[in-house]
Amino acid sequence: MEQLLNIGKVVKRSGVAASTLHYYETRGLIQSVRSPGNQRRYHRDVLRRVALIKVAQNLGVSLSEIEQAFKQLPEGRIAKQRDWQNLAKVWQLQLDQRISQLTQLRGQLSHCIGCGCLSVEDCPLRNPADQLATKGSGAQLLDGGMSVTS
Repeated sequence: MEQLLNIGKVVKRSGVAASTLHYYETRGLIQSVRSPGNQRRYHRDVLRRVALIKVAQNLGVSLSEIEQAFKQLPEGRIAKQRDWQNLAKVWQLQLDQRISQLTQLRGQLSHCIGCGCLSVEDCPLRNPADQLATKGSGAQLLDGGMSVTS
């Protein structure tokens, strides 16, 4: 029978605060079982999941994207190497797209810094493809009405 880890051991081994583990659990990223004393206990595979979450976040993968990816993992059994490889392929495609976008942004940034305008009407960084025009009049960037990087 597998020995379950208490939250203190998971905190110590993962380097993640207990409150973060609780948050991950509410998001469905990790799972615990309850002891007879109603304390959280974790299967050892939670350490892999937490490590993967932290690595993915360092690569710029959002918790929402991690959540979506984890939905592809099997329920009722510990994920195997093939499951993790499939997940890695999805993130590799996403990271390749981000690298392409960042490379394009780097080229535009050099032009814009040289230009110095950062005009809301014309700047491809502040208002790509004049997306703000479709939002109507008013302070769209201040309202949070659009993501400039979308």
